[in-house]
Amino acid sequence: MRTPSTGGDAGRGNGRGNGGRGIGRGIGRHSFTRGIPPAAGAILVAAAGALIAVGCFLGLYVRPTSDDWCAGWKARDLGVFGITSDFYRTQNGRITNSFLSGVIYGDGLAGIKILPTVIVVTFTVGLVLLGYEFIRLLGGRPRVLVLTACALVIQALLYFAGTRSYQVLLWAPATISHTIPSVIGVWALLLAVLTVRHPRAAVRTGGFVTAFLIGFAIGTLSEPFALVSGLLAVGVGLLAVPRLGLARTWRPFTWCLTWCAGLLCGLIVLYTSPGARWRRAQQPDKESLLSARELRGTVRDWLHMWDTVTGQWAYLGAAAVGILLGLLGRPELRRIAVPRRMLVALVLLPVPVVVLGSLAVVVGLRGGYGPSGWTYARTWTSYLVPMELALCLYGALLGGRARRSLAARPNAAVALPTAALAAGGLALASVAVLVPDVQQLTTATVSRAVAWDAQNSRIRAEAAKGATDIGYRPMYIGNLAEPFYTSDYRRDWVAACLSKWYGIHRIHRL
Repeated sequence: MRTPSTGGDAGRGNGRGNGGRGIGRGIGRHSFTRGIPPAAGAILVAAAGALIAVGCFLGLYVRPTSDDWCAGWKARDLGVFGITSDFYRTQNGRITNSFLSGVIYGDGLAGIKILPTVIVVTFTVGLVLLGYEFIRLLGGRPRVLVLTACALVIQALLYFAGTRSYQVLLWAPATISHTIPSVIGVWALLLAVLTVRHPRAAVRTGGFVTAFLIGFAIGTLSEPFALVSGLLAVGVGLLAVPRLGLARTWRPFTWCLTWCAGLLCGLIVLYTSPGARWRRAQQPDKESLLSARELRGTVRDWLHMWDTVTGQWAYLGAAAVGILLGLLGRPELRRIAVPRRMLVALVLLPVPVVVLGSLAVVVGLRGGYGPSGWTYARTWTSYLVPMELALCLYGALLGGRARRSLAARPNAAVALPTAALAAGGLALASVAVLVPDVQQLTTATVSRAVAWDAQNSRIRAEAAKGATDIGYRPMYIGNLAEPFYTSDYRRDWVAACLSKWYGIHRIHRL
């Protein structure tokens, strides 16, 4: 960083004394740069990191419920490839989803206990590296501590600001379908950067092939995220046509095209699978999504969903931590050698991606679950992650502009730290407001684990003695299904999977 005290304007003779504007500006920049970043970054890292650490710790207290029972016994009895084949032939066609389920559930409960920690660590590293590349692109100096704070605040909001915290971080079936795809998406963006920049043709070819394979995997892992990431890839690809001036070569366009091709192939395999056909056959009389009634219902559900999201002001913490990043990272847009109109289009791209992506999620939820589908908030992660990243992006741009404006004032030594403290304070408040929810989540998860372990020991002891019809007391958590959710035992798929998990014929309610 070039500071006025060593080579900038304040080092020049400008006819002003030591109390003049030039020296004051140099001192302000120096004290601001030296003092505020470590403190603000460290406080946010500690606050957001503490909440996320609690979430990782709670992974040790995760116990099976709902879909866990089915995935658990299938992974144990059928193996990884057996459960993959079963999902493709009889469930929903999500072969990547079922493969990951087979890996995670293959060793009993160990996989679902460590999965939250694996997600957090992988997501944090990916977000920090992505932020590092973003700040470098804007001509700034990346600060790892502040980037880590951004990554942790974004994750804390993602996991705990919504209405389904247990499902988003701790319940493996939901994290496999809706949280892990976002983690993969972040690393896919890093792969795109490497592929586009690398000078060796062999590495670039490998990057394009990998992009296709990952896109295919996403297409058979999560339909909502496939649609959202496809929208983003289409938008970036169109803007990356060299003739428009944003990209110098066809590599970015080719990467986006390859990604979309992988997504499309994956979705085709999923949609034409026997499992997906069976699932659609369960609703033979379903009204067309293009009918006037369905369109009105879709828009109404979409508005209800956004009413819930915008009602949680804590999401503004993503923008606040972005402002802090801009104030401390010195991004300067004038260093990017692209037309301003193209730069504006690129900056505004997340808006249609988030808006159309969220609408696509609602359409899918309504098609799969009916009028109440929009309430399945675990699927919102597919567009909430782009939304939070976009808020952080806009905050960083605003913070960078504010830094340049404030640094030119005579009171820069006060104005810059004040702005940074205000942004950091809002980000900290957005994290602090999540504490009560995390406390409730901790109490519910730990108390259920203790009761579940006791019941599990009793059931296994009775099964070992030859009992085939054993009593079970439902233990609800995270708005998830448990046995006896329906009065018709023949339709109680949770009870059937639980019985196979324990190797008994039937269960009855205690």
